[in-house]
Amino acid sequence: MSLRDFIAGMPKAELHVHHVGSASPEVVAELAARHEGSTAVPADPDLLRDFFDFRDFAHFIEVYVAVVDLLRDAEDIRALTYGVARDMARQHIRYAELTVTPYLTLMKGIPEPAFIEAIEDARRTAERDFGIVLRWCFDIPGEEGLPAGEATARFAVEHAPDALVSFGLGGPEAGWPRPQFKPFFDRARAAGLHSVPHAGETTGPETVWDALTYLGAERIGHGIAAARDPRLLDHLGEHGIALEVCPTSNIATRAVATLAEHPLRELVDAGVLVTVNSDDPPMFGTDLTNEYLVAARLLGLDEAGVTGLAKNAVRASFLGEADKARLTAEIDGHLRAATGHS
Repeated sequence: MSLRDFIAGMPKAELHVHHVGSASPEVVAELAARHEGSTAVPADPDLLRDFFDFRDFAHFIEVYVAVVDLLRDAEDIRALTYGVARDMARQHIRYAELTVTPYLTLMKGIPEPAFIEAIEDARRTAERDFGIVLRWCFDIPGEEGLPAGEATARFAVEHAPDALVSFGLGGPEAGWPRPQFKPFFDRARAAGLHSVPHAGETTGPETVWDALTYLGAERIGHGIAAARDPRLLDHLGEHGIALEVCPTSNIATRAVATLAEHPLRELVDAGVLVTVNSDDPPMFGTDLTNEYLVAARLLGLDEAGVTGLAKNAVRASFLGEADKARLTAEIDGHLRAATGHS
């Protein structure tokens, strides 16, 4: 069995993957066709490959927002969510914490109850049909500023769906300091939600420190800039604060120039709890299987090493302890079946 085949069949958890950004070209093309004449998004899956060719992070945000604009009613949202879950299940992803940005959709006038019912119905149906368990992270689109923070926090606290477990912050880091979002994270954390902001992707280690200090971050989205600060690496390792690393995404958005320059090894060697994730997989021409294969190459891992990375994601997840133990045992069982070793 090749390492790719081993990874493809391995039960997996994913912690950093975006709702809209996970829509396959087929799903996006279907939505684009539904709204033909009022969108710049191509309705041809082949043309989407060129559309998803990003010049830089700012261009990626432009394209992402164009795809968000395809979600104009509850049925659009349900169709996208179910399609994403189906595609994840095909990769043997058993559990995913999917980042949803409700503000961008609710601004279009979709009623809040309809939005919640759409994602929850798709989640429940996907669990029944495919066995995949989805949980939600509601995140603030940072580029929309404080009004988005206020609206997202209110929505997360007052209209929380059953599967909501965490609260995040995405979008550009430069120009949008983390401390200004503190009141919204305070409110979400007081309501029992976990803090999982993006930080240290396109800016320096100071952004990660701000996410820890002001937002009470329990995990860091990306966080690769931590590799440039030994004191920060020590802090992350000592406190077991996981990084949600997405190698191909970092290349696609030009956060890192080449895979050879990616700091994944420095992070792992420093003792940081690293998880592997796909971020916005179809947009970046990847999937979670490929991200594990990239990580294996960068770190020189065999099947046992890859299994360790997979168990990191379970450990850093917000699953209950019994469910963590069950999924960990399933991952170990895959290794034994494939290699005869545990």
